[in-house]
Amino acid sequence: MPELFADRYGLEHPLGAGGMSTVRLAFDTRLERYVAVKLLAEHLAHDSAFVARFRREALAAARLVHPNVVQVYDFGLDESTGRQYIVMEYVDGESCAEMLRDRGAIEPHRAVDLLAQACRGLDYAHRHGVIHRDVKPGNLLVNRDNQLKLADFGIAKAAEQSDITKVGSVLGTAAYLSPEQTRGEPAGRASDVYALGVVAYQALTGRLPYDGKSLPELARQQEAGAPVSPDLLAAGVPPTLAAAVLKALAPRPQMRYATATDMEVALRDGLRGLQALGSSDQTVALGVDDTTRMLRDQTAATSPMPPRRRPPLQPLREEPRPAPVVAEPARSPKRSRAERNERPRRQRLAPPVVAAPAPAPPKRRRGFFSTLRRLVTLTLLLALVVGGFMAYQAISQTAERTQRLEEKIRGDVNQAVNEIEALIDSSLAQ
Repeated sequence: MPELFADRYGLEHPLGAGGMSTVRLAFDTRLERYVAVKLLAEHLAHDSAFVARFRREALAAARLVHPNVVQVYDFGLDESTGRQYIVMEYVDGESCAEMLRDRGAIEPHRAVDLLAQACRGLDYAHRHGVIHRDVKPGNLLVNRDNQLKLADFGIAKAAEQSDITKVGSVLGTAAYLSPEQTRGEPAGRASDVYALGVVAYQALTGRLPYDGKSLPELARQQEAGAPVSPDLLAAGVPPTLAAAVLKALAPRPQMRYATATDMEVALRDGLRGLQALGSSDQTVALGVDDTTRMLRDQTAATSPMPPRRRPPLQPLREEPRPAPVVAEPARSPKRSRAERNERPRRQRLAPPVVAAPAPAPPKRRRGFFSTLRRLVTLTLLLALVVGGFMAYQAISQTAERTQRLEEKIRGDVNQAVNEIEALIDSSLAQ
């Protein structure tokens, strides 16, 4: 009979084990479903700082509801055993770590499909303020429907600032730690992007980009330059996809992808042979030193060759056409004069074929409005001329009448004066 844990979960066979916890399959007796119960190590229960932070981060992880994130159902402390536990969604399948262990490198198309799902889950968590801090193949679970889910959100942050990290222990698997984490700096979104880049490199090539045995050795390798390009280790990996993976492994956080969504787009484009935006100039921010030169040379080796420039098109020159070769007509056998006379004269004297003259271009017809405008203009000019002529005649007639009137008045006045003078003279004479 299964062991009943926390008066609710019937523990069955183990699903996995690690340095901080053990995962076992369990049956929820209340909701009657299978779940995965993660039992944290016993020594963590005595770390008060870890327990307090663990509760806060478990609550934050429980709020993440996404198809590519393992759902957290419950957490707490089992009073009978004194162990902290987390109840999570059970993913019936295998982890990417088991896939790499059993079958080696993953075919590029399937690898990109799984990595793209991981990018979506990681971007969802980042947008809700949750940093994973422990992205590795063991935390990427794939069910039987080829759906990937990210597991163990929040646990890494709970342990990061607890007493167990103050004695020199390292959180997470060293091979997936970003350069800033190996230097002791706090992890952020770019750290998760780097860790997923390591997973992508391992999924495509079957090996890690850096194989340092310790943190100092890993840090030295990371500072030495970019790793060997994945397309040089796996024949089926396109160079553009290799360049997209190397961008996620850039030594400085600002040189990597700004978001996990950007990384997903770059991986899909790289699989199709498209150059990721900004992947060709990822060495600009490093400065000029030996590390920069090594990274630049490596990037140049993995980048596709630029397209050749086509020479400018020259105007086509019309070549002189050769004169057509006219075959001489075959000479008919010699015939008698009588036979030649039998052929109609019209056939013997066929008129030459004269090409018909090209038709003259049609005359342009003036528009209706243009003709109407010209008629109106001519009418106005004619009206002005007639009006001026009539005005001139009227003025001339008026002047003539005035002159006649003046002459008549002048004659009448002279006659009146003469009559008056004669009257006066006759009066005086009497």
